[in-house]
Amino acid sequence: MDLNLKDKTIIVSGTAGNLDEHLISMLAAEGAVPVAINASETGNLKITETAIPTGGKYLHVAATLSNPEACKAAIEKILKYTGGIFGLVNSVDDNNGITLETGSHEQFMTLLHSNFIPHYLLVQHALPALKISRGAIVNIISNDAKNKAGNNAHAAVNDGVKALTREWAVELLKYNIRVNAVLARNNQNEEIANTIAFLLSEKSSHTTGQIINCS
Repeated sequence: MDLNLKDKTIIVSGTAGNLDEHLISMLAAEGAVPVAINASETGNLKITETAIPTGGKYLHVAATLSNPEACKAAIEKILKYTGGIFGLVNSVDDNNGITLETGSHEQFMTLLHSNFIPHYLLVQHALPALKISRGAIVNIISNDAKNKAGNNAHAAVNDGVKALTREWAVELLKYNIRVNAVLARNNQNEEIANTIAFLLSEKSSHTTGQIINCS
């Protein structure tokens, strides 16, 4: 399928496990320029090229996303390297174990800061470029813990991201920037990647402010 993503830079942030691989491979197959940004490698905002098993390459930037200055510097580095940003995909890690009864204030705040705040920071710093490209933002929300009791931090982050998705969709409508979220399970990576790629493309130009359930 030709989604008209050729040569368009699309950032995939956070860590979404095998979903990252499916999504990045799909974006590369569409001719886009995928940029993975996470803290999985050491280095000071160094941009590297990594081969995709199915062919092609993607860019990788190592950055501590919970650090506001690192988020800003990473976006600046990507813009300098690629010249623009068309899409931004944010993912939420599935963090378990922070319960009301046993969790501490420090644990709760740490997980909120590392999983929720980067969404705001990355979008804020990428916004000038997104205004120019009239691009799209897709937030990935994990649905694996919806039936698990006691996962307070995960619940707070998920609902916070849903709220930001709707708020940003309204705020950014005047710039023709679309904002949607995908409610996903980790065992449906190909279906999720297909949905995200479609939401990033101009073929979904009519869709914004939606929470798409892929579960």
